[in-house]
Amino acid sequence: MWKEPIDFRKIFDNIGREFSTAEELLSKMFSTVREVNTQQLESNSPYYYGYQISIGSDGIPHVREFGNGSRPTRRALEEQNENEIRQPFVDTNFNEKENTYVITAEMPGLTKEDIKVNVSQQTVTISAEHAGKKYHTEIPFDVELDDTSARATYTNGIVELKIKPKEQPKRKSKEIKIE
Repeated sequence: MWKEPIDFRKIFDNIGREFSTAEELLSKMFSTVREVNTQQLESNSPYYYGYQISIGSDGIPHVREFGNGSRPTRRALEEQNENEIRQPFVDTNFNEKENTYVITAEMPGLTKEDIKVNVSQQTVTISAEHAGKKYHTEIPFDVELDDTSARATYTNGIVELKIKPKEQPKRKSKEIKIE
């Protein structure tokens, strides 16, 4: 059996591009943070912002921003102070063995009674309010979700929701005789 040789140069070039992308994003983030007025950061409302970088099954890096605003600017801080609704850090994975989406949201300082999870055909909405802390996020999906399969738990500040996609109807086939 003949195997093609591994092209290590291509592998290291891809890794180099991923690190360059991450470095570029972090550089933009830190240059923007320097512009923020530090007196506003001392307010009662915390401000957080970041990037999540993950490698997809196709080998392509996916970069996702999370936090209270799209970028840490003065305007974002002023808006955050006005509405004080926090967007929790959310991670979504698909468990192929169980054919289930697993959604994890970080929402500390709550009880399970404070949290509301709503599932529509292609969107999951998670919101909560307790002692002045407000959280809200909407997670879109490109498939229909089976709301009857949804199960949610809340432990140590983490909401975990497991939900299955609606199964596509199986197409019946009929053999046709050739005349």
